[in-house]
Amino acid sequence: MDAAFSRLVPVVSGASGHPVTRTWHLLDNGDRLAELGVTPVGTVLCVHGNPTWSYLWREFVTAATDAAANGGEAWRVIAVDQLEMGYSERSGARRPLAMRVRDLGELTDTLGLSGPVVTFGHDWGGSISLGWALDHPELLAGVMLLNTAVHQPEDAPVPAPLRLALRSSVLGRGTVATPAFLETTLALAHPPLPTAVKQAYRAPYRGAARRGGIGAFVADIPVPDAHESAAELARISGGIRDLVVPALMLWGPTDPIFSDRYLDDLLDRLPHADVHRFEGAGHLVMEDVDYAAAALTWLGDRGLPADASAGGVPVPVESARSAGHSRPERAHSGARGEGEGEGEGEGGWAAAGQYPLWHYLDELQNSDETALIDMAPPGGGAPRVVSWRLLSRRVRQLACGLDRLGVRKGDRVSLLIPPGADLTAVLYACVRIGAIVVVADAGLGLRGLTRAVRGARPDHVIGAAPGLLAARALDWPGQKISVARFPRAAMRALDISATLAELIALGVDEELPPPPEPGDTAAVLFTSGSTGPAKGVVYTHGQLAAVSHALYAQYGVGRGTGLVAGFAPFALLGPALGARSVTPDMDVTKPKTLTAASVAAAVAAIDATVVFLSPAALANVVTTADSLTAADHASLAGVECFLSAGAPVSEPLLAAAARLMPAASAHTPYGMTEGLLMADITLDGIREALATRPLTDPTSALSSVGSAVASSTPTDVPAGPGGVCVGRATATTRIRTSALDARGRATGELSEVAGVTGEIVVSAPHVEDHYDRLWLTDRAARRGAVPGERWHRTGDVGHLDTAGRLWVEGRLPHVITTAAGVLTPVGPEQRVESVAAVARAAVVGIGPAGTQQVVVVVETVTPARRVALADPELAAAVRAAAGLPLAAVLVVPHLPTDIRHNSKIDRTRLGRWAGGILSGARMTRP
Repeated sequence: MDAAFSRLVPVVSGASGHPVTRTWHLLDNGDRLAELGVTPVGTVLCVHGNPTWSYLWREFVTAATDAAANGGEAWRVIAVDQLEMGYSERSGARRPLAMRVRDLGELTDTLGLSGPVVTFGHDWGGSISLGWALDHPELLAGVMLLNTAVHQPEDAPVPAPLRLALRSSVLGRGTVATPAFLETTLALAHPPLPTAVKQAYRAPYRGAARRGGIGAFVADIPVPDAHESAAELARISGGIRDLVVPALMLWGPTDPIFSDRYLDDLLDRLPHADVHRFEGAGHLVMEDVDYAAAALTWLGDRGLPADASAGGVPVPVESARSAGHSRPERAHSGARGEGEGEGEGEGGWAAAGQYPLWHYLDELQNSDETALIDMAPPGGGAPRVVSWRLLSRRVRQLACGLDRLGVRKGDRVSLLIPPGADLTAVLYACVRIGAIVVVADAGLGLRGLTRAVRGARPDHVIGAAPGLLAARALDWPGQKISVARFPRAAMRALDISATLAELIALGVDEELPPPPEPGDTAAVLFTSGSTGPAKGVVYTHGQLAAVSHALYAQYGVGRGTGLVAGFAPFALLGPALGARSVTPDMDVTKPKTLTAASVAAAVAAIDATVVFLSPAALANVVTTADSLTAADHASLAGVECFLSAGAPVSEPLLAAAARLMPAASAHTPYGMTEGLLMADITLDGIREALATRPLTDPTSALSSVGSAVASSTPTDVPAGPGGVCVGRATATTRIRTSALDARGRATGELSEVAGVTGEIVVSAPHVEDHYDRLWLTDRAARRGAVPGERWHRTGDVGHLDTAGRLWVEGRLPHVITTAAGVLTPVGPEQRVESVAAVARAAVVGIGPAGTQQVVVVVETVTPARRVALADPELAAAVRAAAGLPLAAVLVVPHLPTDIRHNSKIDRTRLGRWAGGILSGARMTRP
């Protein structure tokens, strides 16, 4: 920490009735800004908690000063040491919460602080800074918070570490007599703090005489209602509901003290706040991640203080929303309004020119035609056939039952139900009443699913037995509702409040609440987690309606279509399209469990004309085709269209599937959770693209900066940027690329120029609304967007060809930055996979960015029994096919893949592993 920022300030306090001078220590970059000759646009007032001090803000003070020195926006940063803490005076006086808020006000008065001011608080400094904010509306321009709390939720106990510290037998000894409380706090960093940083945090608290403030701070936690600080905390927690200035929350979700339930409480009070949860970060979030850059970016984006209200006076909620803040989701009102009753209340939808997801459930409520079939219903037995009449009635009854149980518009409902009739009925019941469905694929695994559910903070969880058992064991939030009935003891043990049968009974003869509008939030859908922790993708009702319209417009999937959906998202869209749909007999978390016979049975059961399968499922269907009977082949011959998406699909695989469904048009759409249908290509289109791809020198696979490719490299291999052709943009989609720079970053302007490799950027009505509680990620996804238009950065890299077709070359995090230029992995992988002995290949980079070495890791046709360097003959063939200088060729028994599609190679993990192997680590499997 730069000692030049450190200063002591004497402050005259009259709180006791007798003026007394107290000395404060603080960090202040004001003098440095003056030396630079810049005038600050405002002040950020930083307030620490317990048992830290202003040192925790050192990165922010430095970053703000550096930004000003480099011509950026200049913010004065004042980071205080509260009295009795850090290097401020030890007066020995008790300082309850209200006094600490007054103390801070006396300091800012002494400093002559003028607006605009943005407060920044952590731990109990969050409550104190918000108290100051309420008392100084004429100065306030915004609030920023790290992990903190302003209220103890009624449904949760005080966190265990604080309960322990508050015990009379522990309080004095654990907080003052010994440094135990301080040391416990310092141990919460991820990764562990360096010794020098720990020593810095300890420096002002050496000796019991210096730690009195730590113990007093703990004792001031207002656990009982009669506590002297309870009233002040209530004033602050209630007052901030009207504090609609711009707000930012940067959160460490692994915090054992201020967990996500406190974030949820704060968002209920500040629903317009921007939020970013840093997965893996905890209580010391400021030490775990680069929070300073995030905060300064937010200040710049918000244009503070320019778009703050005059003098920081709170502005109306609608004005705050129009300035770009997130919309509040919850509306806990049970009142009914116009539009009650069946099929009514779609005025907002008509004005938007859209149909809501439940439209066909109303239109076909008296139809006995089949709506959906479960080929493998829960508990086994014959396929379960559900008519439109029954589905419509069940959705209505469940919707009314949920409403009577207290599930309201804007509530989040996590669905832990296997795909099938139950999941479909519950999902449509939730969206009909405006509840927000949270869908996380069980294929994420228990750890990933837990992270997703906790991060989404559902108010309710509806699940089958496995999901409810996990929810109970891992303390997932939300009221629990079971698909099936359990014995009474099990219901109590699992904390189940109701079953679907009970909801149906509650909903008989009840009236539906008003329907949601197109702009209301409908769902949070989690990504596969194949490129990092799964992200929650937020869709509005209008955007989901646009997804169904895109499917209808592209493939004609609609009224009368029979749809086999071996890919869960499209099974759930069947009723929205008016299509009869069937879920084949398979474990959806394991795509390779789908067989050709199961697909044929599903096609026959519903007279399907459209089949949608994931690439991994499709591969197993082709592999098990020998088991098909003549009747199975006859059923498959009636399919008119089949689609496979979720990962790149090779021409040989698509061709093999086409032979099983000879009358069908074979398609492979391109999309992602954030936009399910962006581009499309047929099998014939793939063949045409491959036939017309130019044959070029493989050295062009690298952005040439003096490539050192061996002269023996063959020149008749289609190299260039390579990749998988995914076709042209769909009818409502636009596609551009943002060119890569020498460091592999997508820095180019959005462009439709052919042959330029860059990040793929898309725009369509059915692109998601935003990422859930991931403000920084969402900002990155919109970067460089055309003003007035909504574009989404996909994280994929590729290029457009002269015919307007999109070629996908890999993922942005997998771009390799060599000394010769940037390299995308898919093209070289395709060339290596042309080697007869290679089943699959992964091309990864190891070493520092800009000088990375290229390594090829292969899975052989005859599976290897252990990890090894490739034998000389295989290595030579791989090197020749790759057309690149390679550091090594490694052979593994199996390449690691993502857990949802079981087909996307986890190149990030593989790169770390290969780097370790080539640095001398043991030859363990990746």
